[in-house]
Amino acid sequence: MKIIAGLGNPGSEYAKTKHNVGFMLVDALAEKLGVTEWKDRFDAKIGEARIGTEKILLVKPQTYMNESGQAIGPLMNFYKSALEDLIVVHDDMDIPAGTIRIRKKGSAGGHNGIKSILAHVGDEHFARVRIGIGRPLPGWTVVNHVLAPFTAEDEPKIREAIAYLLPAVECIVRDDVDMAMNQYNPKKQKKKKAAPAGGEKEGEAVNA
Repeated sequence: MKIIAGLGNPGSEYAKTKHNVGFMLVDALAEKLGVTEWKDRFDAKIGEARIGTEKILLVKPQTYMNESGQAIGPLMNFYKSALEDLIVVHDDMDIPAGTIRIRKKGSAGGHNGIKSILAHVGDEHFARVRIGIGRPLPGWTVVNHVLAPFTAEDEPKIREAIAYLLPAVECIVRDDVDMAMNQYNPKKQKKKKAAPAGGEKEGEAVNA
């Protein structure tokens, strides 16, 4: 059984904020899979579904972001879940809004929700689905940035990213995270052998 945990903050006042893109993806996946009933267990909202023959739990911790591990740790212990069965969806300030990255492990990278999960599960070997929210505007604090709604310019990028990630998450469940990384992560553009003087630098393609 796979556990797909989207990170965010509970409460209507946070529903459309940047920090809640994990909740947004889990809600979109629930809608696609026909999940209508959510149970309150382990300080989380939990929905049950299937992707193919695989049973999955959709999880939205209700502990607030910084204590996400207080929900996910006990949940995994109860179901005796292996770390490779955990998929965590969260926001990422280090990539542009609407850009996605799938990783099979890694450090917290300054993300307090991931820090909390690492503290409770004790190992970094679980899949991450990261949705870019971009850096704070000049004069904005990190807290102001993550707790603000998306701009009118970024909102459609986030919707597209979530729609793009639905089959990617299903790919992780049906196949594995390596397959999903290969198929859905943005591909680096190949550098030209001789770029013209003053030409633009090669960058990374942006999905969604």
